[in-house]
Amino acid sequence: MKCLILAAGYATRLYPLTEKFPKPLLKIREKTIIDWLIDDIDTLNVIDEYIIISNHKYFDHFKSWAKDKKQNVTVLDDGTTSNENRLGAVIDIKFAVDKLNINDDLLVLAGDNVLDFSLKHFIKYALDKNTSCVMRYYEESTQRLKKSGVAQIDGNEKIISLEEKPESPKSNWCIPPFYYYKNEDIKKINLAIADGCKTDAPGSLVGWMCQNSDVYALEMPGKRYDVGSLESYETIKNNYKGIKG
Repeated sequence: MKCLILAAGYATRLYPLTEKFPKPLLKIREKTIIDWLIDDIDTLNVIDEYIIISNHKYFDHFKSWAKDKKQNVTVLDDGTTSNENRLGAVIDIKFAVDKLNINDDLLVLAGDNVLDFSLKHFIKYALDKNTSCVMRYYEESTQRLKKSGVAQIDGNEKIISLEEKPESPKSNWCIPPFYYYKNEDIKKINLAIADGCKTDAPGSLVGWMCQNSDVYALEMPGKRYDVGSLESYETIKNNYKGIKG
């Protein structure tokens, strides 16, 4: 299994902190955000390669970081230089799959999220289901739902539909940016794009995929913290207690 970490965003809401430095490499306690994710996943011993997709602006930062990692890490440069010419998450996934000729199941993560629970639960769930899978959490706020990927789930935890940033949310189930794709499903990415799948938000691919394959959703066993502003970063730094089992 490969793990693809999306790290090609420009984090403009955190300027000036991230104007010349990538958000996933900001530190929370003793580790960078991305190290919290990788070090947790690696304890399961199912990932043989971690792939970091960066933009050109931050590529050297990630290359320098990767030199000290004990894991097998590949850093890719998607060639973009600003928020205005970014490729979008789905195109970045396609770029990595094509560039490295990936022929394996693929765990896809946003590299700028902090969790208080282990992703091992999610990986084990996906391996047990033997299908493409996502996580979900219950969100009460309609305003937050309108800014998120929102899914309808049946009684067997299967996704019926997923819509990114819906004007009228059809449920309270939010889908955070953590996805497990079976190899046969990730091979459909070109078909998805040709079929009109939107390419900016990573959840758009799940929205298309659940209409063409079985996709199941594990209820998130803890909390996710989005480092979306300078204020939220300071709050997380001061209060984060690490990953629980």
